[in-house]
Amino acid sequence: MKNKNAFIESILQEIELRKDELGSDKVNTIYFGGGTPTVLEIKEINRIINSVFKNFKTIENPEITIEANPDDLNESNLKYLSENFNRISIGVQSFYDKELKLMNRLHSSNQAKKSIELSKKYFYNISIDLIYGIPGLSDEKWMKNIEKVKEYNLPHVSAYALTVEPKTTLKKLIEQGKIDNIDDRVLKRQNKIIATELGKSNYLNYELSSFAQKGYMSINNSAYWKRKNYIGLGPSAHSFNGKQRMWNINNNIKYIKSLKKNTLPITIENLTNIDIYNEIVMTGLRTMWGISLDEIENNLGKDFKDYLLNKSRIKIQNNLITLDNNYLKITKKGRFLSDGIASDLFMLN
Repeated sequence: MKNKNAFIESILQEIELRKDELGSDKVNTIYFGGGTPTVLEIKEINRIINSVFKNFKTIENPEITIEANPDDLNESNLKYLSENFNRISIGVQSFYDKELKLMNRLHSSNQAKKSIELSKKYFYNISIDLIYGIPGLSDEKWMKNIEKVKEYNLPHVSAYALTVEPKTTLKKLIEQGKIDNIDDRVLKRQNKIIATELGKSNYLNYELSSFAQKGYMSINNSAYWKRKNYIGLGPSAHSFNGKQRMWNINNNIKYIKSLKKNTLPITIENLTNIDIYNEIVMTGLRTMWGISLDEIENNLGKDFKDYLLNKSRIKIQNNLITLDNNYLKITKKGRFLSDGIASDLFMLN
């Protein structure tokens, strides 16, 4: 990593500059993600974590997560990571080499399995990412990926639909007709398969892409979906304080230069009441908790609640959403249509 020392110093400087933003709120989760944070040495990670504890109020035992790729993990660094982190999220994606190669992943299926087996020696709270809808991934192979989750008794899984990014090998292969394009019917079917299969094993599908055993819902993920305040540090990192969304510049060099001048490289968007309403609708429908009509009324007023109820009637009649104890929740029928349903309930500026 180029300019690593300057990058770390900039992160530490940003922490110093932003230490008062949370006020009296306590930090209950710290998340090292984005890219591959395991490229940092243990002592470098320690400096950042120690600075967070020094500058922010924290609960006694916050959830501290690190993201890692299977090929970055070995027994030595896992042992050291477990001294500061109590949760690890591994980017497995698939237990099949063919699919991993198609997605341009550097690790093999054997490395994926080995990384989990090693992690279980040092972590009790483990999450993995899986991808479905990959061209050529049959329902049978997808089921076997899910069976691996059960076999390893993993407490948390995030399952994402494959998206084709521009200028990637996958995009070129699709354009050249060498592999099939992503099929929405396959995405819907494989999404239903994982929800059904993990449901049989008592995993809680607390957010459309997230499945957890009892007691293992990600505090970090839940904070996003519940619109709790959070601070993101580093290039491209996003933050939220209930009324504003903020994001750092996405260029490492400009980020470092700005903080050397004691200036936060940040852009701020002030949210209108309509923005807040639309966000509550979008995030709420993705979760098992749903949209709280009381939250809408208390924060935005009765007119917003009445608008939402009126727009929801046809969706309720069509069994796409349900009204349950003053919460609007997505149904099984509506779960794969949640983004479209949410947009139909939005309020336009």
